[in-house]
Amino acid sequence: MKPAASTAAALAGLLALSFALRIGQLPAGLRTSVSPYAGPPEMAAVRKTRPASGWSGGPAFEDGVDVPPFVRGAIEGMVAVMTGEARDLRTVPVDMSAVDDFRRTVYTATRDVPAGRTRSYGEIARAIGRPDGARDVGTALAGNPFPIIVPCHRVVAANGALTGFSAPGGLATKRRMLELEGTPGYGQQVLFG
Repeated sequence: MKPAASTAAALAGLLALSFALRIGQLPAGLRTSVSPYAGPPEMAAVRKTRPASGWSGGPAFEDGVDVPPFVRGAIEGMVAVMTGEARDLRTVPVDMSAVDDFRRTVYTATRDVPAGRTRSYGEIARAIGRPDGARDVGTALAGNPFPIIVPCHRVVAANGALTGFSAPGGLATKRRMLELEGTPGYGQQVLFG
């Protein structure tokens, strides 16, 4: 596996494991414990993962760990996206039960932005019936608990500028993700200029 692919696989695996924890379906060999620092009521099920016996880095997706088919599909889809393959992740199930109605609406509208395209915060706000809510959309996306699956990297400023990306690597990561998807205006060579 190429370094970029293994990094993508690690990121995708962590995201999928996080999702599996939210719905209580863990891969074999892992157990959970409820954190004493659960925070607000909607976060009461925050969990930590540990290998069932000793620390060996835990089982890895590549080792054939038994995970639910939808989690395996989510991991494969995220790895594909992060390695530059066009893949539609809108069918990946997302548990938004701990997400308020406004953020749920924002995340649903953001999932409708296809790979290789962008929308502005204002366009998302108008799409959900909140024409003056661009800042609120930005705030909701800054707390996106489903990166890649809810492609907040595809949401940009009205002038196309890259703004507000809280994932590791910040705006450089956002730009790279748009480049991988072949989004016009992000990373292509300029013929004259």
